[in-house]
Amino acid sequence: MKDKARKITAMGALCALAYTATAVGRVPLVLFLKYDPKDAVIAAGGLVLGPLAALAVTLAVSLAEMLTISENGVLGWMMNVISSCSFACTAALVYRRRPGRSGAALGLLCGWGCMIPVMLLWNYLAAPIYMGCPREAVAELLLPAFLPFNLIKGGLNAALALALYRPAVRCILPTR
Repeated sequence: MKDKARKITAMGALCALAYTATAVGRVPLVLFLKYDPKDAVIAAGGLVLGPLAALAVTLAVSLAEMLTISENGVLGWMMNVISSCSFACTAALVYRRRPGRSGAALGLLCGWGCMIPVMLLWNYLAAPIYMGCPREAVAELLLPAFLPFNLIKGGLNAALALALYRPAVRCILPTR
């Protein structure tokens, strides 16, 4: 029971940290795309608590973001969930198979590598809707705009999550 309460409390704290990272850490990069470090917080928590915890935190933070600071409504929520899960849940799944700092690094690299093609596909499919332009115009932006954005976003989040990994383990699982 104590472990379950600790996990729920940790997930609540991760939600608060990830939302705060989104609310105060947004930096415009390319076109309408803004970087925020929430995925690093979610991924660090996912490494410690597992992929289902990363999914739960992603859903909660994306919902809170949609209801408060997002300008893209349900479509923005969906894109946030897809992006965060492809990065953080992949990292956590790989880490489960190979625990330790090297497994965390490998998981984060895999999450980064997964997020890029997933988001290129979903930007191709969804961006015409919220940009209000033809799919051909979005296709022309995939390599010069969306790809560099996702490379930068994934790389920054992987590096930050790796830096947060050890402190997250100490805070969430102090017996380790």
